[in-house]
This record gives sequence, structure tokens and C-alpha cells, in this order.
Amino acid sequence: MDNNIAVKPKKAKKSKSLQAQKSLAGWLFILPFLAGFFLIYLPMIIESIRFSFNEIEIQPGGGFILNPVGWGNYSYALFEDTGFLSTLGSSVLQLIFNVPAIVIFSLFMAVLLNQKMRGRAIFRAIFFIPVIVSTGIIESIDLQNTLASEMEQMASGASDTGMKQGNNVNDLISALDVERFFAGMKVGSELVTYVTTLVNEVYSIVNKSGVQMLVFLAGLQSISPAIYESCQIDGATAWETFWKITFPMISPMILVNAIYSIIDSFTSESNTMMKYIQTEYSKPKGDVRSTAMAWMYFVVIILILAVVAGIMSAYVFYQRKDT
Repeated sequence: MDNNIAVKPKKAKKSKSLQAQKSLAGWLFILPFLAGFFLIYLPMIIESIRFSFNEIEIQPGGGFILNPVGWGNYSYALFEDTGFLSTLGSSVLQLIFNVPAIVIFSLFMAVLLNQKMRGRAIFRAIFFIPVIVSTGIIESIDLQNTLASEMEQMASGASDTGMKQGNNVNDLISALDVERFFAGMKVGSELVTYVTTLVNEVYSIVNKSGVQMLVFLAGLQSISPAIYESCQIDGATAWETFWKITFPMISPMILVNAIYSIIDSFTSESNTMMKYIQTEYSKPKGDVRSTAMAWMYFVVIILILAVVAGIMSAYVFYQRKDT
């Protein structure tokens, strides 16, 4: 009898792959958001949609009753309210003006701040300060100061002509200045208007470029220096290096910043459409009608985001990494 008994080797536990570990860490990271969304925000969203298809009838003893009106609130916003569509159009037009300028300016400043120079961290902090200043209580204080100054001007009995002249003085440049500059270039009036608007809104553009600038800086610093060294050895100029190396490598960041800028522009308190919805809420039946307007506004935002993401995704370069 053979005493040598074959012992089966124990199966080693399969360790999770790196990709699986990253996926698990990602789900754990967004778990608080998912819990808050499904427990708090989702019931509020469903309730908001339900309100937009009803009218609220307040009861004498307290409480309210919802009376179904179908698409009545949406029909009122589209066909009876004369200001909704025009305000929505001006909001989209403001987006077309601001978002390209914000993305281009933040990319330009990120490229400059990514260069090796003294005090680079200080300059980065300076450009990010407006993001901190324009949020929270500081923004509300600034808004109150603006309203107070406007009320003082109205109380001083300034005439309409004087106010218009004051507004013209506050503008950095006028359309006539741009027309003189482009006189020999035979450009259209649309370009003159666009350039004039951008220059006069440079303060707002700088304020809204801080987050995008940091995203671009993170993307620029992720590019391997060896790639730039190879370009220098091959004799490529700085212009060629930017368009052939830097721009394609940070194209995913351009898409991210474009999406972020669109959302930030549409949801800002200074947005004309947001102000209009808030004003409509205080009117009779405005609680349900403003809800319907807000949902139509949300659908427009989603459609614009889908179009922008679909167009830009076709030109985004994604670097393949071996896993």
C-alpha cells in the first residue's frame, strides 16, 4: 500500500485587478452623492414634474389640492407668455458669446502659467481668487452693493440720457472703435459686435475662468516631458508643438471645460432666464407655471449639451494606455 497520498494544492485567491480596484474606489467615492440623490433629490424632482402638470388650490383649513391641467402650464409659457421665448433666446445667445471666450481665455492662461517662471504659484492663486470671491456670501454682498448703487442713482434723479452716457463711459470700447480697427479688413458687423461684447465683458470672463484654468493646468502637467524633448530634437517650433502635441493631448479637457462652462452659464444667478423664472414664481399661478418653464429650460440645456458633446467628441483625442 502506497503511503504517499497526493495532496491537492490549495487554489490561490484571485486578487482583484487594478481596473476592478479603481472601479470599486470610484463607486465608493460617489456613494454619498448617489445616496443623497435617490433619498433626497429624486423625490423632489418627481414632485416638481407632478406640480408642472397641475394647478395648486389652497384649502381654507390648510394644505392644498392639485387640479390636473395637462399641458396647460407648458402651453401658457410657449404661446401666452410673451417674454419666455425671447428671454430663452437671449440666454442661449449669451451662452454662445461667453462659453467660447471662457474656454479660449482659460486655455491661453493655463499655457502661460504652465511655463517655468518665478512666482508661478502666486499667479495661479491670483487667477483663482475670483472663483472664491464670486461664491457664497461674498457674491450676495457684492450683489447688494450693486443694487444699492443703482438705487442711489435712481434717487439722485438722473435722467435717462445721463444714465446712458454713464453706461457708455463704463464700457471699455464701443462698436465705433472696433469698426475703425477693422476698417481695412472688410469684416462684417457681427464680428464687430462680438469683439465689442467680449472686451466689455472681460471682467465676467476672467471671473468665470478659474475652474477651467485649473482643469487645463492638470491636463498640461499630465503630458510627459519626454514628448516635448522629442519635438525639440526633431526641430519642431513652439507653434507646431502646441497644435500637434499639446492641443490634441488636452482635447478631452476642452470637452470637459466646455460642458462645465455651459452648465455654469445656464445655472448662474446672473442668467436672464433664471431671473425670469424667479420673477414668474411670485405671480398668480406662478408656482406651477415657473416650474413648467424651469423644466422646458432644463430640456433645452440637455439638448445643447448633447449637441456640443456629440460634435466635440468626434475630434477628441484619447491616449490609449496598456492595461
